[in-house]
Amino acid sequence: MRKILVTGAAGFIGFHLCRRLLGGGDEVVGLDSLTDYYDVNLKLARLKQITMNRNFKPVRLDLADRTGLKRLFEEEKFDVVVNLAAQAGVRYSLVNPHAYVDTNLVGFVNILEGCRHNSVRHLVFASSSSVYGANTKMPFSVHHNVDHPVSLYAATKKANELMAHTYASLFKLPCTGLRFFTVYGPWGRPDMALFLFTKAILENRPIDVFNYGRMQRDFTYIDDIIEGVIRIIDKVPAPNPEWSGDSPDSATSYAPYRLYNIGNNNPVELMHFIEALENHLGRKAEKNLLPLQAGDVPATYADVDDLVRDARFKPVTPIEAGIGKFVEWYREYYKQ
Repeated sequence: MRKILVTGAAGFIGFHLCRRLLGGGDEVVGLDSLTDYYDVNLKLARLKQITMNRNFKPVRLDLADRTGLKRLFEEEKFDVVVNLAAQAGVRYSLVNPHAYVDTNLVGFVNILEGCRHNSVRHLVFASSSSVYGANTKMPFSVHHNVDHPVSLYAATKKANELMAHTYASLFKLPCTGLRFFTVYGPWGRPDMALFLFTKAILENRPIDVFNYGRMQRDFTYIDDIIEGVIRIIDKVPAPNPEWSGDSPDSATSYAPYRLYNIGNNNPVELMHFIEALENHLGRKAEKNLLPLQAGDVPATYADVDDLVRDARFKPVTPIEAGIGKFVEWYREYYKQ
């Protein structure tokens, strides 16, 4: 039995990962600070699904609490750490930048220090497709340069990748970063498009459609994300013997460090996404067509060749099936 720390355990991805790990017989410590960035009741409802498992230990703690986190690592002696806790949201970073510094930067270095001093065998951490920023070459590859973020959120995720590499290099801490592409599905975040659209359509309110509906996103169903994470947990990175400083590869290293995209490898135009949702709800949406918002990018598209090669897995859930499962959950949870 492995002991695994999952941070952000009450969050969308964290909850699903905890449930999967517990189902596989792992011992899980689930850390979450239960911030009010969105409905805390939804977070508590997620936790309720897993706290009945005797192998799950919930811990309410802020990543920025250096003393508390240090004590947790010393007492629990984790085999693996999966860091999913973060201040999320591109648009929110425009109005509350300090929240991103406190959790995504200060909190992450506290995680790195905990792993370093307590012989953690593998740190897996959430990055984001947002790190591709101003890049336009498609599909986005982990081997591409990503030095032009267009939001503070994206900059903090890129910083996490750099900080992790430093610890892999200096202290031989095996680190793997996962760039998630627009995750959706049951128990999802209320600030994400699918949740917002569903709520508005069922309440007969118009939906805001940015970039006049011409945005494309590599929407990735939650079960595919979790399968990718599970496989990567068991794939502890080793140094790449072919890495060269003359032509540095950003996805690998002379240190035990790797980066992977987890995306559906199939961009969907926002209008098609909305149409699929309308079909499952049996209602048409009234649309407010708006320009692209600051910090957003017009398209994302994941190159998953490295994930397929190393983890022998490729996300496969079609958008119509994934949206159908979300709508089914939403109607049941909210009694609509």
